[in-house]
Amino acid sequence: MKKGKKIAAATLATLLIASGCSNKGSETASKEYNLEDVSFPLKEKVTLSFMTQSSPLAPKDPNEKVIYQRLEEETGVNIKWKNYTSDVFVEKRNLAMASGDLPDAIIDAGYGDYDLLKLAKDGAIVPVEDLIEKYMPNLQKVLEAAPEYKAMMTAPDGHIYSFPWIEELGSGKESIHSVDDLPWINVEWLNKLGLQMPTTTEELKEVLIAFKTQDPNGNGKADEIPMSFINKPGGEDLAFLFGSFGLGENWDHTVVTNDGEVAFTASDEGYKEGIKFLNELYAEGLIDIEAFEQDWNTYIAKGKDNRYGLYFTWDKANITGMNDKYDVMKPLAGPDGNVNVARTNGMGFERGRMVITSANKNLELTAKWIDELYDPIQSVQNNWGTYGDDKQQNIFEYDEAANMLKHLPLEGTAPVELRQKTNIGGPLAILDEYYGTVTTKPDDAAWRLGLLKDVMVPHMQAENIYPRVFFSIEDLDRLTAIETDLFAFVMRKRAEWIQNGKVEKEWDSYLKELDRLGLQDWLEIKQAGYDRNQ
Repeated sequence: MKKGKKIAAATLATLLIASGCSNKGSETASKEYNLEDVSFPLKEKVTLSFMTQSSPLAPKDPNEKVIYQRLEEETGVNIKWKNYTSDVFVEKRNLAMASGDLPDAIIDAGYGDYDLLKLAKDGAIVPVEDLIEKYMPNLQKVLEAAPEYKAMMTAPDGHIYSFPWIEELGSGKESIHSVDDLPWINVEWLNKLGLQMPTTTEELKEVLIAFKTQDPNGNGKADEIPMSFINKPGGEDLAFLFGSFGLGENWDHTVVTNDGEVAFTASDEGYKEGIKFLNELYAEGLIDIEAFEQDWNTYIAKGKDNRYGLYFTWDKANITGMNDKYDVMKPLAGPDGNVNVARTNGMGFERGRMVITSANKNLELTAKWIDELYDPIQSVQNNWGTYGDDKQQNIFEYDEAANMLKHLPLEGTAPVELRQKTNIGGPLAILDEYYGTVTTKPDDAAWRLGLLKDVMVPHMQAENIYPRVFFSIEDLDRLTAIETDLFAFVMRKRAEWIQNGKVEKEWDSYLKELDRLGLQDWLEIKQAGYDRNQ
């Protein structure tokens, strides 16, 4: 599929930087091969040492994945892996970097901006902009087609320290990332009880009361859960409901008004009114009593038993299955008639998916191997899974004549589980222009995009989201220090108020505490970052 690619050579010495973390005697980094003018497949196989993470569902040895087997065959590069499950990966990754026992590179690294800047300052990772220019034509094509990504990859000091994950699925308000926590309502119960889809917050309350009191599952037991969620930022939170009361809410409590003002959602008057409404639901016994402490596994278990009247997640297939029992609930009008869908500050871009460490003695070879991951056909597999696997269900069939990957039916398999078994997470790049030429859209993504366009997009009042600003390490230090206490305080008070109903009484002291915790400094830094980005 990708044979015999020849790329111009350059001297490795000009690309090496002084390292603050010694790599002498490293047990993980590979030896120096002194390879130049590299083209794949190599005449003789070589080995690079990488660290990565994977799901517990995936093979312990990444080389058992068909994607990596195919890459080794096409490049002649064997990867010696240190692979950790996602729950312990960050600890192991940080320990390796702190000890100086560095691999050649870390893939699916999960680094945030502060990590990247600190590691660069310490000399533990190398800048890669010269590698991109000299050795990485696939990535260069992506950045030429979408130059905004190069700007987002570039640190405040002008260097690029990592390789990104890019996944375009729609743009602007119609991006698949525009809403994270979609509300899924039990239409089977609605129909059985002769109820209409709620259109206002008051109608939702009446529907949930009916779910609680009228035995919609017909088993004679009061085991229905009118509404459930997971009380932390993310796709399973109930933030969506705040849109009926003002600015709305999202995972980072940040929205941009149409006047270009950065606003903190959890200090808005509408947020207070939303809390009052949720307290009314709690007082009626309509909120799952486990919602404030339950984890993902508990949440799924109750969902698979079809106990929910209303719950929240990215894709219902992962909780209650892809069936007709649940449908997305339309945005609700609040008491004053306001209907708003707060946009999530999400986009298909993550800066820190892969880094090259200062222990790496084969920069040209490594860069060219990484560039294979940005080949369009390869990127699609990295993201979702592959074809031709005789041990796992396949995501794709490969049309060799068209050089195109076509999504296969999932046949009832949860998308996230199958992808975790077979994909490799990135780095990668999938542009909107690939759909219809390089690959088809996943059925679940096309379906979700349709839902967003028809149901959510018409009610998105904000024209812009907060962009992926690359802050300086000084700004990140201050933001992190503020957010650690500020965000925790917000979530703690939200949970308390939903349960005890004291939001009105405590609101003024709450606002003063937000300021004490640094809200005004936070707003100033975020506003300056937004203005620079514009």
